[in-house]
Amino acid sequence: MGSKKEILETMMTIIYAIIVLGVLIFVHELGHFLVARWCGVHVERFSIGFGPPIFEWTRGETEYCIAAIPFGGYVKMLGEESLDEVNPSDYHRSFQYQSSGRRALIVAAGPLCNFFLALVLFFVVFVFSGIPTLLPEVGSVEPGSPAELAGFKSGDLIIQINERKIAQWDNLSQAIKQWRPGDPPLKIVVDRAGELIVLTVAPEIREVKNIFGEVVKRPIIGITASGRVELRKVSLLDAFVQSFVQMVYITKLFFLTLVKLIQRIVPFKTVGGPILIAQMAKQQAQAGFFPFIHFIALISLNLGILNLLPFPALDGGYLVVFTLEAITRRRFHQKAVEWVQKIGFALLIVLMVAVFYNDLVRLFPSIPDILRGK
Repeated sequence: MGSKKEILETMMTIIYAIIVLGVLIFVHELGHFLVARWCGVHVERFSIGFGPPIFEWTRGETEYCIAAIPFGGYVKMLGEESLDEVNPSDYHRSFQYQSSGRRALIVAAGPLCNFFLALVLFFVVFVFSGIPTLLPEVGSVEPGSPAELAGFKSGDLIIQINERKIAQWDNLSQAIKQWRPGDPPLKIVVDRAGELIVLTVAPEIREVKNIFGEVVKRPIIGITASGRVELRKVSLLDAFVQSFVQMVYITKLFFLTLVKLIQRIVPFKTVGGPILIAQMAKQQAQAGFFPFIHFIALISLNLGILNLLPFPALDGGYLVVFTLEAITRRRFHQKAVEWVQKIGFALLIVLMVAVFYNDLVRLFPSIPDILRGK
């Protein structure tokens, strides 16, 4: 049996996970629920979680439920699968009776609410906490590198490259990446203990690894960041704009990572599930309120993107069906759609088991050896 401290930490991890997953699931299903009601569709059940109910109550015509397994949720609508069991007098209140456009709107509302939540939370963090900015401060200088030969020292704050002002480390990295062999050396202005010094350095082309572990050739000067982060206050307008910028960046990174996974450049074992989310949620909560809120925004955005992928059983899979129906002006046979969705759901279950296995291996590295009989 673990110590009281270990038990407490485990309990807090579970609580933080329930908070994060509960918020995201509630917002996602609330999107489906509200738009379904707006379209006149009768919602029979609104559930947060799966499995046996812990709490359930009825209000109006809808039964609400909080279930035992918090890894998902659902909104059950009248005639969602078929009109066979719907009273003809209630056809107009059933999901299948609605036009392709209305059904697509109901399905898309879940992911869109996740996007909206991410936007709001990013905005709140940026307004009240500021935008975390990695300063362009030199942490270490590689021996024998162009930077050492040029006279760079640890603690130098880079404020300008040629005519370009440098406000954060990313500005510095991008400016150096744009240099090409044959270009003039870079003139870099650094603040060294309050004194402005101009250093001239010619980058060298080297093979380095990018964030996906791929070996690429790029110009470098041989310095690393100090890691010092500054929270920069911004106006309401700038916070709103930066929230969109953040969402675009994360979306691009999501799809780029997905491509790298398919290409097997990024190993599947790096993919995490609920346990990894729980661990990260605890870490961010311990870092403070705003890091925790930022983490919820990040997961909400990824959940929204994931659900819009054109894969059977996901919202995106249904949207593909409704789009094709709108284009062809004919409905697909419901039984065929059901079978495709069931196959997709089965594949999702397999994927979830594999991801859960990854989580367990992170906690217990000896699992692969045990399974191999070692």
